[in-house]
Amino acid sequence: MKKKNIAVVMGGYSDEYKVSLKSGQLIYDSLDRDLYNVYKVIILKDEWYFLDDRGQKLPVNKADFSVSLDSGFEVKFDVCFNIIHGRPGENGELQAYWDTIGQKYTGCGFYQSALTFNKKDTLAVLSKYGIPSAKSIYIRKGDEVNAETVVAELGLPLFVKPNQSGSSLGISKVKTSAEFQKALEVAFAEDDEVLIECSLDGMEVSVGVVDYQGQIIVLGITEIVPHKEFFDYEAKYEGASEEITPARIDEETRLQVEDIAKKAYKSLGMSGFSRSEFIIMNGIPYMLEMNTNPGFSPASILPQQAKIYGISIKDLCGNEVEKALNK
Repeated sequence: MKKKNIAVVMGGYSDEYKVSLKSGQLIYDSLDRDLYNVYKVIILKDEWYFLDDRGQKLPVNKADFSVSLDSGFEVKFDVCFNIIHGRPGENGELQAYWDTIGQKYTGCGFYQSALTFNKKDTLAVLSKYGIPSAKSIYIRKGDEVNAETVVAELGLPLFVKPNQSGSSLGISKVKTSAEFQKALEVAFAEDDEVLIECSLDGMEVSVGVVDYQGQIIVLGITEIVPHKEFFDYEAKYEGASEEITPARIDEETRLQVEDIAKKAYKSLGMSGFSRSEFIIMNGIPYMLEMNTNPGFSPASILPQQAKIYGISIKDLCGNEVEKALNK
């Protein structure tokens, strides 16, 4: 059987590209070389390139996402394994381009990617399915915002976050009205839309959901214990948190979280990896967001959950490739 050509596509246009390169390396190392020829493709703002066996950069032909080697041979990919965090691989841009040129890829499609990257719209859709979330106010850059009015409606503390960004970039916890304006500036530096949410006082959990061998399964529920105020970039990627899998919750709560996480996955028409964040307060899981290309470095939550569930990274990644091949 002829081996399939698989491009592990990593990088991105935001500060998350550093995490994406680590995620991509794990997937690159894990894919079965008996079944696949595995290549690295890096997508950055200024260049799209292919890394050959010698580490030499070769440009990607954007007309058909192919690569011409120095030998004159052209490499076309049977599947692109998309592991870009943030733009353009998690917000639908790359998926729309691949759809246009007929390129197969892993994960969810253009619509699901665009929707889930928009926190406000995701939560609005899921509310129709009875999935609760924090009370919030949505604003755009240029809108007049009165801190006292916001605090009167949402209370303190509250969270100010970019509507469309990942890895907790641009999020601030606001404890006093005096901190509000600075938090807005930090959030607007990441996005032109901002979501202001009331604080939910409870346990934060991260839930991995995938469609694996024809079934939608919950890989695990991980309890997040940040050493700082909340689960920010430093807590996620620089060790400033404790991540406990399985989460220290009772059986009834576990089943409820699993049920809601799967319901959200199905309701949004998801495919591939996903990691949803919840705050459990008074026994009720409140949805914060869903990530369609979650971190996949060795230290990331999803690989840890898969290991505990009993699925190897090789099998988990291979399953994604086979689904894409069969689309």
